[in-house]
Amino acid sequence: MLKDIEALQAGGVDAIMFGNENDRPYVLKAPPEGIAGMTAVIQAVKPHLKVPFGVNYLWDPLASVAIAAATGASFVREIFTGLFASDMGLWQADCAGALRLRHSLGRDDLKLLFNINAEFAHSLDERPIALRAKSAVFSSLADAILVSGPLTGDPVDRSNLKTVREAIPGVPVLANTGVTIDNVRDILAISDGVVIGTHFKVDGNTWKPGRRRTRQALHGRCGEAEVKAPSMSFPRTRESISASHRREFGYPRSRV
Repeated sequence: MLKDIEALQAGGVDAIMFGNENDRPYVLKAPPEGIAGMTAVIQAVKPHLKVPFGVNYLWDPLASVAIAAATGASFVREIFTGLFASDMGLWQADCAGALRLRHSLGRDDLKLLFNINAEFAHSLDERPIALRAKSAVFSSLADAILVSGPLTGDPVDRSNLKTVREAIPGVPVLANTGVTIDNVRDILAISDGVVIGTHFKVDGNTWKPGRRRTRQALHGRCGEAEVKAPSMSFPRTRESISASHRREFGYPRSRV
């Protein structure tokens, strides 16, 4: 893990996100030992971090918020809203519980990135994705909206990304899956940032260690075009995140 952190930071990511991606089969409620284990690992590697970091315990928003609060993370990515038929069964998130926990732990500054179309699942909410995004911002106080493909590493539907972007012009929108050196320019022309995990792995395989391309490679493909965004910015992760929304987080605007 330390080698991954060193490589990502040397490659110029804006932030790193810790998750339990390979903790399969996934569960909807994190076990106590899982929460304890992830917290311990993050605390152990934290002295080596030079960039902001986030947490995502799949697929438990309360556990993710608790770990983030305990470790001093800057953000959480999770499924906070919606109802899904999934590989894990009927999936109903607890957004209210997660936000109230954030407040109770004194971390109202913790940014919550709402993934609104879950991987490995089908939404039972028949509203258009743009309306679901707008509703998540209005009723559930999302700090940013993420749009995903159907599986880890699968590209997002760009028409979905575009309609979400147009629906919530004042809120950061990030592409959450399937970003590669071949499509990053086109995706960043629509979104305010990207989350990259699979493409950084050897052979583009989610389960292989190491990184296959650095941010310099992406920078080379994107050229010198500045990524415009309204009010926030992030990184790429171990998963890493990259975005142009920085004012809300106190970071300077960057080029990708």
